[in-house]
Amino acid sequence: MKRILNWASAALATLCLTLTTAAGAQTVDDIIKRGTVQIAVDPTSAPFGITGSDGQPDGFDVDVARLVAKYLGVKLELVPVTSQNRIPYLLTNRVDMVISLFSVTPERALQVQFSSPYAAVGTIVTARADRKIASFADLKGLKVGVPRGTIPDNLLTKMALPDVQIVRFDDEATSIQALVSGQVDALGSSTTALLVLNRGKAQKEFERKLTLVENHFGIGIRRGQSDLLQWLNTFVYAIRANGELNALTEKWTGEKMGALPNI
Repeated sequence: MKRILNWASAALATLCLTLTTAAGAQTVDDIIKRGTVQIAVDPTSAPFGITGSDGQPDGFDVDVARLVAKYLGVKLELVPVTSQNRIPYLLTNRVDMVISLFSVTPERALQVQFSSPYAAVGTIVTARADRKIASFADLKGLKVGVPRGTIPDNLLTKMALPDVQIVRFDDEATSIQALVSGQVDALGSSTTALLVLNRGKAQKEFERKLTLVENHFGIGIRRGQSDLLQWLNTFVYAIRANGELNALTEKWTGEKMGALPNI
């Protein structure tokens, strides 16, 4: 009897694992059949993610998500996330994909897989124009704000600069405000944060001081979804080629789309 119970328990565990795996192995046909694509976006990182005048998410990433839904021929369901919970939302099947300033890195690729990049943004250290920062040594004794769990957070933490205090905030918008208010002396963030800081100002109050790395943003999905990945790579290729992606880049950053690599 004990052997039978053990066998039954093992069989049930195998069945549960199979069902869980099947639920995560989503295809393009699954999305089309459902009639809705669920996409995670971060509405706090302008211009890639903002909250529009109607209270709904908007921005560069949201426009890319709209194009995904358009080309799939389905309705779009936007799911607001932060840099901390976007991967958990994806891995627990709460969303189909992530379009949320998702930089392509080997570390993240251990958990998710990325489409070919649709945007490139530099990760930099920003400060007021009158603050003298010409090298990383000049950060000594300063407070540097970063959005928690992001590329600048990881890079600056690994650098372990002596006598530099890294101050972490829950999102980019909060970290930007901390720099404006003087709560921190410098900001580790993206070049898009610098656009936000100087928007509408005749004389640029803030400037790039140091460059950490050049980031490429991809659309993130669960590992093993080869069918969906192939469609997304084709989608990115198409909107690059037909000018739609360049139009969005100019709309939200004021600059033309630069050269982007393929994965």
